[in-house]
Amino acid sequence: MKHINIAIDGPSGVGKTTLAKITANRFNCIHVDTGAMFRTFAVYFDKKGIDEENEQAVCDELSNLDINIKYIDGEQHMILNGEDVTGLIRTERISHVASVISRYGKVRDELLKLQRKLAAENNVIMDGRDIGTVVLPDAGTKIFLTARPEVRAKRRYDELKAKGKLEGAELSDIEKDIIERDYRDSHREIAPLVPAKDAVIIDTSDLSIDEVAERIAGEIHGC
Repeated sequence: MKHINIAIDGPSGVGKTTLAKITANRFNCIHVDTGAMFRTFAVYFDKKGIDEENEQAVCDELSNLDINIKYIDGEQHMILNGEDVTGLIRTERISHVASVISRYGKVRDELLKLQRKLAAENNVIMDGRDIGTVVLPDAGTKIFLTARPEVRAKRRYDELKAKGKLEGAELSDIEKDIIERDYRDSHREIAPLVPAKDAVIIDTSDLSIDEVAERIAGEIHGC
């Protein structure tokens, strides 16, 4: 069986992680959620009280971070300096910090090494914002997922509510944050959020998870 590297990119709320997990199980690959890596870094800076807007302060701390990934029952767990922080990375605050620090070249370089190592050693379905363009430009299949901002905001709202992590956020606030993150991610100088030239673009706004999963599987079978 040939070595499999599949890239799934797109903005927040399009279902990247859920679909990557489904696809990884279907094709017996490891799922690598690169967004969780940035969020793990964000947990550290938030706990330390470091201003995420201060690039120098953030980069000065990188040598103090030790990030690892463990797979428990097929689920990716993020280990930060020996502590499993998987349960801490899905709040709106951590999402914001992760979005800000992802603009910094040194932060991206630090995680890029780990991401490429995982892809070289394993069959992977990797999701993020620059997988097909930067991390795995030679991936056999590249998928770019999109959806309307209001649809993505409702999905995020429902997800946080179900997990009891809504923290009083209003739906309108979440939509505003998504639009702001889209702008930051697509306009940053380093590894902006854009589809790879050879990516298959799928709008998930009016599709079910199962429908999108079938579309992705079809593209993989066809590669």
